[in-house]
Amino acid sequence: MTQTLGTWEGFHKPGKQRVLPGTKEEDSFVCSCDNASSNNQLYLQTLIRSKRFDIDVLLEQPPFMDELSWLYEHMRQICIELGFYVSVVHKECTEKQCPVMRAQETTYYCAGHGSPRPCSAIGYAVHTLDYAVRQLSQGDNTSLKHLQSMVRRLYRIFAHVYFHHRQVFETQETATYLYARFVRLARKYELAPESQIIIPELPTTV
Repeated sequence: MTQTLGTWEGFHKPGKQRVLPGTKEEDSFVCSCDNASSNNQLYLQTLIRSKRFDIDVLLEQPPFMDELSWLYEHMRQICIELGFYVSVVHKECTEKQCPVMRAQETTYYCAGHGSPRPCSAIGYAVHTLDYAVRQLSQGDNTSLKHLQSMVRRLYRIFAHVYFHHRQVFETQETATYLYARFVRLARKYELAPESQIIIPELPTTV
């Protein structure tokens, strides 16, 4: 059964995607996807461009991907977007402003130093993203257990921003729904226990 996002013929044929002169921006990244197993990341990115605020649709597993591959693509995309997110937060979350990674009164140790130790919040965020990218670069070697560990560490970045840089969190979330997508993915696929989800419920996370 064909799952259609648009009319981009040749979506699953690398090198044949073309955006013709005069194409509207909203029509530039839509495609016809009946067998996109070799273009999973492009499929998800296309879906996000057209349905960013419809999280139910974004989390619906397509028939041409198994569950672990679908989770892998979501986590890879979340890391890409979280990299931009951290660059925005860095404007006020400096090593001087936030010398230790905290969410409320809880201090988190950073595993990016050989052995876990205290780290600035922005240092923790960068080291954790580096760790996640390394794990995801292994592709098929990324197991559910690794994804659960990854989600736990990445969640702390959102928690720090929410509790210590609330305006940045609200501005970014209104524009991207990135946290809502992340936490609902974690819940749907049991990647994190409820006890670790410490940010109060948002209308988009219920």
